[in-house]
Amino acid sequence: MQGQLDPPLSGEGRRQAGLLARRLAGRSLAGFYSSDLERAMETARLIGGPAGISPETVPGLREIYLGEWEGLRTEEIAQRFPKSWERWVKEPDWDLVPGAERASAFEARVGEAISAIFNRHTEGDVLVVTHGGVIQVALHHAVGRTSRGLFLFKIQNTSISILERRRDRTTIGGVNDTAHLEMAPVPAAEA
Repeated sequence: MQGQLDPPLSGEGRRQAGLLARRLAGRSLAGFYSSDLERAMETARLIGGPAGISPETVPGLREIYLGEWEGLRTEEIAQRFPKSWERWVKEPDWDLVPGAERASAFEARVGEAISAIFNRHTEGDVLVVTHGGVIQVALHHAVGRTSRGLFLFKIQNTSISILERRRDRTTIGGVNDTAHLEMAPVPAAEA
């Protein structure tokens, strides 16, 4: 569990960010934002570098703080926190994590950050580089639900998810698009 731990990108992470940068090259942006955690900032620098643009950092886009679970593998969590882990496996909820940021606080923080970005940019494409939990909260919010740690959407590293705002209504334009990471072309349909 990483949460707000702040390691740099791995070699694979840098490779994936480079592929994403190529996919987004030449795109005109009305805004460019990033979480202030190093792994997101490094991804943003790799995306914006060739175009000579830098993101504005937004602490509200940070991943959730996972308290005593940060830095542990799931096997270690199950061993050290058996009751909390058992409850998490049955029904995930950030509030089960010892010492973690509360679910309501995380969702409010992310909601405020996303709303501020939408309010600042009423038109044009805006790129936000952030984390899986933040994306989950934003997607859940768009469909009128809370996340609380239940991940209904698959979110892979450097994937693209799209939220569109029209007249105070948010719609989801795409989730977890990883076409830039695929090495082989899409196979042709059989006749």
